Amino acid sequence: MEFTIDQNVLRSELGIIQGVVERKTTIPILANILIESIGEKEIRLIGTDLDVTIRCDAEADIKVPGSMCIQARKLFDIVRALDVGDVHFKKEDNEWVTMQCGRAKFRLAGVDRAQYPELPQFKSTPMRLPAETFNYFIQKTAFAITNEVSRFTLSGAKFIVSDGSAKMVTTDGHRLAYISRSIDSDAGSDNIDTLVPKKALLELSKVARENDGQISFGEDQNHLFFEMEGRLLISRKLSGTFPNYEMVMPKGNDNCAIFDLDEMRSAVRRISLMADDRTRSIKMTVRTGEIELNARSSEEGEGREVVPADYTGDETELGFNWQYLLEFLNNAGTITGDTAGTQEKETDGDGTVRVRDGKSRTRISFEFKDSSSQTQMSIADESDYDYKYIVMPLKI
Repeated sequence: MEFTIDQNVLRSELGIIQGVVERKTTIPILANILIESIGEKEIRLIGTDLDVTIRCDAEADIKVPGSMCIQARKLFDIVRALDVGDVHFKKEDNEWVTMQCGRAKFRLAGVDRAQYPELPQFKSTPMRLPAETFNYFIQKTAFAITNEVSRFTLSGAKFIVSDGSAKMVTTDGHRLAYISRSIDSDAGSDNIDTLVPKKALLELSKVARENDGQISFGEDQNHLFFEMEGRLLISRKLSGTFPNYEMVMPKGNDNCAIFDLDEMRSAVRRISLMADDRTRSIKMTVRTGEIELNARSSEEGEGREVVPADYTGDETELGFNWQYLLEFLNNAGTITGDTAGTQEKETDGDGTVRVRDGKSRTRISFEFKDSSSQTQMSIADESDYDYKYIVMPLKI
C-alpha cells in the first residue's frame, strides 16, 4: 500500500480515533489502527477496543491500494509533530511502514492486517438528531454515571427516542440526571430504547463537537451505530434492566429557591475545602432571601458562606455530598456546541468552560420538600430542554 495525505486531515482523524485505542491491553493488536484504501481517492482509518469502534474516512491520493496496521499512539505523536504539508506512506513487504513529510522520515513497525479483529457488520441508521442535541444531552448527564464496574446496568445512559421526543437518563444510585426535548418529525419513524456505555457517550461527544450537522443512528440486537460526515461509531449495548427512573422523580416539592449558578458554584467550591474527607458533607440552610453553606471537619475547622436566593418560606436544613452539588453546577454552566450564542467564554482553573456575559446569567431552580426527601435542581427559564437533576440528601 502507498498513499499521500494532508497532515492536517490525518491529524484530525487520528485525534478522533485515539480515545478508543487501548494503550494498556492484553491484546497487543488493539494498540494499533487499521488503515485501508477505499477507491482511488480515500482511505479508511479504524480503531477499536472491541467494545467501541470508530471508523473515519479521509481524502488521500492512493498510489497502491491495500492496507496497513500501525501502532496508533506513536503514529499520532509523530503526525502532530510534523510540519504542515503532505505525508507519504509506503508499506514494505515485511509489514513495516515508511512515512515521510518534508525532510522528516520515519520507519514504523507494522503488523499483519489479518490479525486485526473484524468489525461488526454495519446496519442502517434510520434516525437522526442534531449533533448539538447529542452533545448537550451527554454533557448534562454523563457525569452522573457510576464509576463502579460491578454496577453494570448503571455504567451507561438510558437513551430513548419515541413519541416525538428524545430522552437521556443516567444514575449512580445516589443521584439522577434526566434530560429530554421534542424532536422534529423528520428525525425518522423508528423508536429506540437502549443503554449506551459511558465510553461510547464520551467518544460520541467528541465527534459531535466537531460536527454542525445531523448524527444518524440505529441499532441491531447487540450494537449501536452512530454515523456523521464520514465517521462511524459502533458500540456494544449494555445488557440488563435500567432502574425505573420515573419512580425517582420527586412529587410534592413545594418549596423552591432560585439562585445564581456562578455564585453558588464558587461558594460550594470554597466551602467544600473544609468538608470532612470521609463524608464530603455540606449543610445548606435555606431561609428567606438566602442559602447558607456550612462545612465542618473535626480535625481542620469549618467554613461558612451565604449565597443570595429568591426564596420565601420556612427555614429548612439540608445535607448534601458537596461533590454531587459541584458536578451538577459545573455541567449546568458548560458551553456545548453553539448554545452560548454571542456570550463570551471563560475558562476556570480546572479547565471547565463557562458562559458569562454580564447580561444573561444562568439561574438554578432548587426544589425540595423537606430535609429527608430527594431534591430536584434544574436550569430556571430553560425552554428548549427539560433538564432535571435529582439528588438524595445526607443526614446532618
